[in-house]
Amino acid sequence: MPYSYDDQNIFAKILRGEIPNKTVLETEHSLAFEDINPQAPQHVLVIPKGHYVTYDHFAAEATDAEIVDYTRAIGAVCRKLGVTLEDGTGYRLLTNAGPDGHQEVPHLHIHVFAGGFLGRMIKVPG
Repeated sequence: MPYSYDDQNIFAKILRGEIPNKTVLETEHSLAFEDINPQAPQHVLVIPKGHYVTYDHFAAEATDAEIVDYTRAIGAVCRKLGVTLEDGTGYRLLTNAGPDGHQEVPHLHIHVFAGGFLGRMIKVPG
């Protein structure tokens, strides 16, 4: 089962309140919090509260309400950080899926990177 959800992953534990986090935004279906190992001056993770492993899993199985809430939560985080083009100089969104995408936590999460020049897109080695 490619979308088998492990309810012992770190984000599931954060959602259950077993592990503390620095919450940036919480909605009915989403949670955004600061990354504990930031890779940019501003680095926030946005996760759905449902048990979704990857974005394609979420897109296929989430309710319309979850999809709208999650999408709007990501936008709200960007506004809250002051990095939208109206307020700042931009941001990068990234999600990883599976081994080839180097997904470390089997729970859908989008990284919001901002706060400085982030360089060009990735270059696959070799």
